[in-house]
Amino acid sequence: MTESELGRILREMYDNAPAGYQVANIHLFGVKYASIILGENLKVTDIIKASGIKESFKTELNKGVKLAKYVVPK
Repeated sequence: MTESELGRILREMYDNAPAGYQVANIHLFGVKYASIILGENLKVTDIIKASGIKESFKTELNKGVKLAKYVVPK
């Protein structure tokens, strides 16, 4: 999977999040796709750029990727 494909998915998750849950969905994306991001050495910055959301959200995406080691989505 490429940064562009992941960016598209992230944008969909962000846009479709209930009001007030956009950041939570960024974290969820990080948890769900951490193995791909880490396994293929993809850059979070490039995924954020491809998604078109604010670059400051890269911190939130990094949190989700790190959380993946400890949590699983319901």
